[in-house]
Amino acid sequence: MIESLIVFAVSLLIGAAGIYVGAKVVVDTEDYTYAIITALLGAIVWGVVGFFFGWVPLLGPLLVFIAYLAVINARYPGGWIDAAAITIVAWLSVLIVLYVLALIGVTGYEAAGVPGV
Repeated sequence: MIESLIVFAVSLLIGAAGIYVGAKVVVDTEDYTYAIITALLGAIVWGVVGFFFGWVPLLGPLLVFIAYLAVINARYPGGWIDAAAITIVAWLSVLIVLYVLALIGVTGYEAAGVPGV
């Protein structure tokens, strides 16, 4: 149980780092604590919406992703386009960090708070 909590916390911090980078690049916002809360809310919303709708072919994953974008949109200035841009930059930055960490054998290839990685 403690190991699972540690893995979740580390993956959440990595996911938050991706959101932080995305927000910095897209809307010039610098607050890592805000990014951590956003990543946690995003992970919760992703999980809940995924539980109820994720099983629906084609529509389910789309609804889950839109719900995640809604969290980003609600937490950061701009609109849906900026939220999508933050998400793309976050996803790419987390992908790079996880690739490097997996390459050196530190972690697996996953992070909470950023979908798809």
